[in-house]
Amino acid sequence: MIALREFADAHSNYKVVPIIEPVKSTFNSMSLAVNAMKTKNLKFVLILNPQVGDIKDNTILIEQSLTNELSDNSAWCPAFIVTNSNQNRITTHIIEKEYNNVFLICKDNLDSSAQSLIQLFKMQNITNIVISANNSRLKRLANKNNKSIIRLDDSFISQSKNSSYVSIPEEMFSEEYKYFEDDGFAGISDYTTLPSNFIDGGMRPWAVAIHWTYEKGNEAIWVKHFVSDSNDGLENVQGKFLEAGRKAVDFFNSTQITSNRAIEELRTFIQNSQYPGLGVIKKLSIKNHIELLNQILCREK
Repeated sequence: MIALREFADAHSNYKVVPIIEPVKSTFNSMSLAVNAMKTKNLKFVLILNPQVGDIKDNTILIEQSLTNELSDNSAWCPAFIVTNSNQNRITTHIIEKEYNNVFLICKDNLDSSAQSLIQLFKMQNITNIVISANNSRLKRLANKNNKSIIRLDDSFISQSKNSSYVSIPEEMFSEEYKYFEDDGFAGISDYTTLPSNFIDGGMRPWAVAIHWTYEKGNEAIWVKHFVSDSNDGLENVQGKFLEAGRKAVDFFNSTQITSNRAIEELRTFIQNSQYPGLGVIKKLSIKNHIELLNQILCREK
């Protein structure tokens, strides 16, 4: 939420539309981010039936907690994660709330022959379907009903331990921003530099890893993993961060990549030998990815 708020505050030209799945029963951070995005005319998509976290399937709580923030229907689009058991409930709720410009997030295990799904896809209120690229049956069903189809990729390959990234200094992340239209998609989406599996909380790390996406040769997005060196104990997390961060800054200095606010923020922390906390490190990684995609899509169009 902080990454989105800072991204909204810093820009006026957006090609990125955030899709947000709430996971906490407190909405202070969400409210701040939503208001920042509305103020800067950054349109966003809000999932109203999250499938993980504290408020799984609690649509009413989300709508009631953000009543004022969501009152301007032109500023945001409602979204629902579709499962094999909730399709009729989604249809009913869309009709009752008179929602328009609805997004559906569809996972791979859906039965595309189910009448409840077929009727859901037929609804005029639904304009966009987010599906995995290899789900050809759902893609055909969405095309048949003249929906805009957005490709969803789980591009970040997660390791069980941060120290495991030492042997994987960089890897291919995605090249779909160049080809999604050729493949019949209206847009692309991913989980930023996070895996799709939801993990609540964390623990004191043996190693600090900074995951940073960048465009390599105007051909594809790659992700670099900058990992600390002193990984034999739990002490001195600040020192571990500085080790990893110095590697990142050295990479920025030696590579012709376009700078952005996340890069400059990380550079300042390292120059000042300042440790901002693990949450801020993750925020920077996420914000860099959003900044990068926005730069690329603004250029491509």
